[in-house]
Amino acid sequence: QVQLVESGGGLVQAGGSLRLSCAASGRTFSMYSMGWFRQAPGKERESVAALNSRGDSPYYADSVKGRFTISRDNAKNTVYLQMNSLKPEDTAVYYCASTFGYCSGYGCLNPTGYNYWGQGTQVTVSS
Repeated sequence: QVQLVESGGGLVQAGGSLRLSCAASGRTFSMYSMGWFRQAPGKERESVAALNSRGDSPYYADSVKGRFTISRDNAKNTVYLQMNSLKPEDTAVYYCASTFGYCSGYGCLNPTGYNYWGQGTQVTVSS
């Protein structure tokens, strides 16, 4: 069983930055592909970014490409989401998720492929 704990959310003005962190339990973190997803009130959960277990191929939703960066530190069992140039439409609860093994291509952004989910962290961007 993998436990994921997100942190780093908060209130920020449009144009600002936040860095989300997701700490994972277990000793095989490097064998998991990781993803970030978000859900705004009244909307379905959507993909944000994903990084395969090797950490060599990040994938981004078009809405965040060029503004968000996903990275991982296997020594710390942590995946990060650096969010720059934030917009009010980025306001949502952000969830970290993991799946065992190597994901490939934009299938890494499919939330149905993830087995473990964190509790979420709120990001609010004011205009």
